[in-house]
Amino acid sequence: MDIDQQKFIIGGLVALLILIGGILYLADSNESQNASAPLANVGSGATASTIPPTTKTMKATIKTQKGDIALELYPDAAPKTVENFIAKAKSGYFDGLKFHRVEDWVIQGGDPLSRDESQKERWGTGGGDIETELSARPFVEGALGVARGPDIKVSNDSQFFIVKKDSQFLNDQYTLFGQVTAGMDVVNKITRGDTIRAVTVE
Repeated sequence: MDIDQQKFIIGGLVALLILIGGILYLADSNESQNASAPLANVGSGATASTIPPTTKTMKATIKTQKGDIALELYPDAAPKTVENFIAKAKSGYFDGLKFHRVEDWVIQGGDPLSRDESQKERWGTGGGDIETELSARPFVEGALGVARGPDIKVSNDSQFFIVKKDSQFLNDQYTLFGQVTAGMDVVNKITRGDTIRAVTVE
């Protein structure tokens, strides 16, 4: 074998190795994109089946005139919602607000208008907007969710609710960002107009 033949074979092997490397790189890149794709649907009509349950939690407490409601918050399932809730809690935003909606299956509070008794007819209409974040977590008894209007992609940035009974008809429809861990007896005692004294976060 002369030198030219050796150069030709070596050149061919180098080209083959470069080709194989390129194929492997593209395959790995596609796998990475596919693995993260479901998370891109959060807050844009994603279904519960596309987003796995999470285990990362934080703790918060809603202090009311009827007692304390202990919560776990799920930042992995609803990161923007939890961040917003924590920021409002730490700023004292919820202090003095009322539970403006109480039914046999749910209590709801956090409307900034509920601080003013003269606005009572408008309670439940205040607050801003935040992106809806859907997850695979079900609305079982004690689930903590976010109110919203007719557009599933847009939720209220301050009004939260706690379901008093299994309410899985809300699955895939509303942001679920926490769960009551203690104080369901307090939840069941809440009446319309009861005050949120404070929300604390650990």
